[in-house]
Amino acid sequence: MEIKSELKYTKDHEWIEIDGKIATVGITDYAQGELGDIVYVEIETLDEILDKEEVFGSVEAVKTVSDLFLPVSGKIVEVNQKIEDSPEIINEDPYNDGWIIKMEIENEEELNELLDAGAYSKLIGL
Repeated sequence: MEIKSELKYTKDHEWIEIDGKIATVGITDYAQGELGDIVYVEIETLDEILDKEEVFGSVEAVKTVSDLFLPVSGKIVEVNQKIEDSPEIINEDPYNDGWIIKMEIENEEELNELLDAGAYSKLIGL
């Protein structure tokens, strides 16, 4: 189970990588493992401004459908086209090719409320 130290995490098992005002968001290795084989990703919020913890899309796996929650407030500026055609990339490489969205961060203060790698490890019992 991979947990990258340079990323921030949410209690809903999303990761966020910050690069200035742009953040890349995906689901964690733990989340993809719990979901099982991912067969479909639906993101219909491109170009929308959403609040922190608002649903921005969903991931459908063989076992279940899971909502995706925005880690911080902001505008969805890009959706990963690779996962629309090949959603299994999220299972294979959740932190690199399997990213889900890129967003413009609206409120940088909210970043302080996210979990670091150590806190996320404790959350999932590692």
